[in-house]
Order: sequence, then structure tokens, then C-alpha cells
Amino acid sequence: MTKKEYADILLPGVEHTKEEYEEMYKDRNLPEGAIVTRFAPSPTGFVHIGGLLSSFIARKFAKQTNGVMLLRIEDTDQKRLVENGVSKIIEDLKSFDITFDEGATGEEDYSGNYGPYVQSQRKDIYQAFAKYLIERDLAYPCFMSEEELEEIRKGQEEIKARIGVYGKYAKYRDITMEEALEKINNGEKYIIRFKSPGNFDNKVVVEDAIRGKLEFPENDIDIVIIKGDGLQTYHFAHLVDDHLMKVTHVIRGDEWVSSLPTHVQLFDTFGYNRPTYAHISPLMKKDGETVRKISKRKDPESAVSFYHEQGIPTDAVMIYLMTIANSNFEEWQENNKDKSYLDFEISFDKISSSGALFDMDKLINISKNYISTMKAEDLYNKTLEYASEFDKEFYELLAKYKDYSISVLNIEREVERPRKDIESYSTVRREIDYMYDELFNPTYEKKDFYSKELLEYYIDNVYDESDDKQTWFNKIKEMCPKFGFASETKEYKANPENYKGSVAHACEVIRVAVTGRVQTPDLYEILKLLGKSRIKERIEKF
Repeated sequence: MTKKEYADILLPGVEHTKEEYEEMYKDRNLPEGAIVTRFAPSPTGFVHIGGLLSSFIARKFAKQTNGVMLLRIEDTDQKRLVENGVSKIIEDLKSFDITFDEGATGEEDYSGNYGPYVQSQRKDIYQAFAKYLIERDLAYPCFMSEEELEEIRKGQEEIKARIGVYGKYAKYRDITMEEALEKINNGEKYIIRFKSPGNFDNKVVVEDAIRGKLEFPENDIDIVIIKGDGLQTYHFAHLVDDHLMKVTHVIRGDEWVSSLPTHVQLFDTFGYNRPTYAHISPLMKKDGETVRKISKRKDPESAVSFYHEQGIPTDAVMIYLMTIANSNFEEWQENNKDKSYLDFEISFDKISSSGALFDMDKLINISKNYISTMKAEDLYNKTLEYASEFDKEFYELLAKYKDYSISVLNIEREVERPRKDIESYSTVRREIDYMYDELFNPTYEKKDFYSKELLEYYIDNVYDESDDKQTWFNKIKEMCPKFGFASETKEYKANPENYKGSVAHACEVIRVAVTGRVQTPDLYEILKLLGKSRIKERIEKF
């Protein structure tokens, strides 16, 4: 029996050979220096903030080099898949303006010439490559049961040996074709293992684009490449997919650093050029006295959906991630205030090789600054969109009073130093709810200088909707002495014992009466929007 016939028995029904697939997947016609990279998530839940960071970095490199960014779905772990997981990943990333040049477009569909891009749809391809190894005595069937493997693992743990199938533990590594066929004919189940040519005492060197030179012991473990259900493992799929799809750079989380000896060994065994690896350090979080990785289980901010629920602008999140991605971004941003963060060119040498501490306060500050630069109508539209999903009551008011709401949001917006009190779309309601009679339900704090008489006099004898701002303020100053307030702040500071307060205190009385708050944006603009009749109603209520 030939090795080819043997491979046909071990993996029957494979439609094409490795060579035929090589011919199908032609080289890409891209400019020199173009980066081809991928985001390759598993559809097992939400997109993690770390995944958003790595996909963003990969997208930037592809874009700025006129390269290609593809979405490949790694669904090798069929037990953990969630319903509509692929569509959810695409939706989550698109909401942060991360799109792909090719790849999966849904649960079954894809766009591009190097698909399918969902691994479970590429079974024949992986088996063709596995057969190639079998024919060259570089892969073999392994008949060990789960119980045998568990026994080996426990024995290795007891003597503190490396865990895995290698050396004396690789029980079926040198099985003959006849012995294997006898077991198959007896109905024994098997998987296909790679016959590692490595020696643990030798060293393998990998130049990581972020971490520099990395040195490891060679891989000598006979990893599984085809499982009992005929599907591939992650390690083997990584080789086949990245080679056929012509991926030049593998940009991924540092949890895969330990897999490098296995991955480069597979590329070397097939005689393929290794891709450039770039391992991104994890986002960290301070937890009491310790610092740990952001956790899917413990930290709500680990899910990208969290930022939509909080109403933090997607651009603010991406600007924050850019400060993490490249150490020189903030300096660049300071010198290029008229440019978008998308204009910044990212580089591998400026990506930190140590984990960045996730700073929610910094993100919120970036969000405040970002929102402060938005035009009132844009902020209105974004808040309306947010409220339509998360705050129906406020949505109805915004929709009902569109022009009025835009005017409210425009207070102090078109000035040299705009207000920065709004930190997210979810906090817009908290900051302006007093401007809506339907939401105005204040609790007043009593202060000695609050004066019912001043308010009655003000609304009956002073306030005129036609006054400009300076005239309005001069009238308040003129009114002050009648009620024991100094017309000038410096006058009050010089002789505080002679007055109830200054003109600023008099304005506070008016402000609290009409808004229920001690601090608000420009009082003149607020009064102008409320109108005299509503001001009078609120003063009476106060």
C-alpha cells in the first residue's frame, strides 16, 4: 500500500489536493510593502475590548499601506458557538467603524476571492493539507482514548514534566500502516497528529514586530491537527489559512506568544514563508492592590457593547484606544488639532510591549472633550439615537421639541472654550432635564440670602425678553441694592458685613428658582429659551 492510499483511508472523500488548492489561491497583486492582515475571532460571545484594540490596529496597518484586512471566523470549538455569533461580531465592529476588505459577511456568506472565511466551511482544504503530511510521514493516526490522555497528563503533572504528547508519550507515533489499518477495521476511533520534527533542546528564534527578538525551545509536541469529527484544530488552521490567504502580518493578543514555536514549525515544515508576528499586550485593570487583565467575567467594560450602553461616542473610544496603541499619538494629536485620529500613521515600534492600564477616567475625559466639539445638531441626533434604545421617555421629549432641544444643547457650545459637562449621550438628560417642564422636579436647598421678594420684583419689574445680555445683567445690578446685594463683586468682597451677598448671589437666587440648580451654563441663554411665562411659573413654584 502506498502512502497516498493510506492517506485516502485515514481521510477519505477529500475533493482536492494541497497542490490544487495552492493553484486556486493565487498571489495577491498588491503594491510593495502592503500589509495583509486579519481579525480572526471565535463566534462564542461578545467582542472584547482587547479584540477591538487588535482589530483596530490591524485595520490601520492595512489601510495605511494600501493592503488588505480580512475577517476570518475561527469556529473550531463548535461546542461554544453562540447563535448569530458571526453577525454579532460584524455588527459590533462596524459600530466602531471597523470594516473589512474581504471575509465573512454573515453566518454563511462571504465576500472575497480567498474564501470561504469561516473555518467550518473549509474542512476539505485542511484535510488536503493533512493528507500531504501523512503521505510524507509527517502526520499519523493516534488512537489514544480520553482516559489514556488524562492518565498521561496526571503522570506528567506528578513528576512536573511538560504536558503533552511527545517522546515516550507519543504512543502511536511510529505505528505501521498495517497496525493502524487493523485498528481502523476494528472500529477504533482516531485523530491525526502532526509528527513534530523538533527537539526541545534546540532553540527557535522569532522576530516579533512589537516585542523584538524572541527565543524559545523548539516544539517537540505532536499536536492534533485533525480532530475525531474531521475538523481541524486552531494551530493547523492558522497555518493553512494564513498561507492560502497570503497573510503577511499576524497581529493578535499576547496569549498566543507561547504558540509561536508550534506555528513557525508548521510554516517551516511546509517550506512556507513565515508571516510577521506582532503580539499586542493585554489591557490591564487595577483591582485593589493588584493589577490584572481585564476580564470578560468580572468587568462590564470588557464588552464593547458596554460603551454603547453608556452612550460613549465611538470616536472617543477609538481615540482612547489610539493613545494605548501608539505612545506618540497624543503628541501628534496636540500638534494636529484640525485632523482626525484616522489621519495618524501607526507604527509597530511605538506599540508598547507591556500591558497598558485601562483608564476609564481618561476615556471619560476624552469623551467630554470630544462631545464639547460637536455641533449642537449632531449632538442632538446622536442623543436621540441613543435615547431611542435606552431612554424612551427622553427620546419622546427630544423628538417632540427638536428645535428647542438643539437650542438647549447649543448653550455655550459656539464659544472659544465650550462647556465640558456632558461626558456621554447617556448623561445629556442629567445635564439638561431641568429645561423640560415634564422633567422639572427640583428639590431646593434653603440659603439665607434666597429672597422671595427679589424674585417677585425681578419677574414683575426687571425681566424683559427683548434685552440683550449686557442690558439684562445691568438691570440685575441696578436691582441688587434694593434687596441688600452689592452691585459689584469687589464691593461685596471689600465689605461683606454690609450685604447679603454680591450680584453673583442675586443671580444664584434666580438660577436656583428657574433650574433647581446652583450651577448651570449661561443663565441669560437659559432664561431666553424658557420664556417669561415659564420663568414666572417656576418662580412661583420656588
